Amino acid sequence: MNRPLRIGILHYSCPPIVGGVEEVIRQQASALNHAGHQVSILAGMGGDSSISYQVRIESLLSSQNEQINKIHKKSIKGHHTDLRQPTEMIYELLFDWSSNQDVILAHNVLQMSFNLPLTLALRRLASSKNSPAIVSWAHDSPFFNPSPQGYLNKPPWSVLKRIHPNIYYVTISDSRKRMFEEISPAPWKVIKNGIDPNDLFYLDPKSIKVMEELKLLARDLVVIQPARITPRKDIELSIHIVYGFKKMGLNVLLILTGAYDPHEKRAPAYYRRLKYWINELDLSNNITFLAEYMSEGKEILPPDRSIIRDFYLMADLLLMTSKDEGFGLPLLEAGLLKLPIACSAIPAFKEVGEDVCFFGLDDPPLSISGRIFEYLNHIQTHHMFRRVMSKYIWGVICEKELLPFLEQFTQDRV
Repeated sequence: MNRPLRIGILHYSCPPIVGGVEEVIRQQASALNHAGHQVSILAGMGGDSSISYQVRIESLLSSQNEQINKIHKKSIKGHHTDLRQPTEMIYELLFDWSSNQDVILAHNVLQMSFNLPLTLALRRLASSKNSPAIVSWAHDSPFFNPSPQGYLNKPPWSVLKRIHPNIYYVTISDSRKRMFEEISPAPWKVIKNGIDPNDLFYLDPKSIKVMEELKLLARDLVVIQPARITPRKDIELSIHIVYGFKKMGLNVLLILTGAYDPHEKRAPAYYRRLKYWINELDLSNNITFLAEYMSEGKEILPPDRSIIRDFYLMADLLLMTSKDEGFGLPLLEAGLLKLPIACSAIPAFKEVGEDVCFFGLDDPPLSISGRIFEYLNHIQTHHMFRRVMSKYIWGVICEKELLPFLEQFTQDRV
């Protein structure tokens, strides 16, 4: 692609109006904007001035516009002539707005009965010579009701189930695809809704930057070890456990949050030994010392508590290989965040740990790797967490599904 796409998103309303589709639009727009594309929203209600992309509000597009609702009532009774004027006005609006778009993602407005002039105007735009590509992003339909209102099966309302040859059709799940195919036979594409963990967890912008650079979402397993670089933490065992995960074919990342212990004279030599094992086992892409991490922009990131918390939230496992501890505070932190735990069977950890994966310090590292993997496979919440991280994050959906789909029919426009 020569340049970023210009993507318009269309709906009856947008945030801060609260609703399921509105939330999808917010997260979808944010993900596309974050990926470097030019996003513009057109809606009938809402409008958040704090966002970084353009939002245009035109009340005639609302599902609650009084003029539109009066015309609907007449049309339901068979009087359709009053549809012409608002349809023409909305068409002019859409034509003006869409002149700067490569593609329009129209959420529900071609299926739902909340603003028929908007539906008719968008279909007319799709028939025009200079229209951008139009994607019907369908969440729902009044025809899913076992007994839809009778007027819906008569013109002009029946247009809500008619396929337009110039429009691309997307829906949000396999089950919805089957339902839409019964109403409107078309080559329906499924692109499932996603979630934005940055938003859900209120992740620090610095954390997000590092996670992107470390390709956290592309990993099969993310392990965190909040420990200072000191011999009693037995980090070389962690390195060999990670090597075991890699031998199993996993794209693993171990995040070590600690720095040298300033009170430990042997720490520099121990650090050099750890680096030796990382290089010897070819794990430089699998182990990160967060305390010395330098971003791609050469910015040093001193990990504070908020950043470490963020990595706790995004990790699959807490790993602690200590030979000796006075207490097991990291286990309590992980337990509070419902993060699975694997740790050495030392007294302090056994005292606070419950339903965790214990291992002996003298156990073969590859055996420990296998035991931890088996432990994770028996935690149902872990399976769901990894499934969400690999398939249902908006950034992943945009990169792997949405943008490749849009590129198929927008290349001539960019």
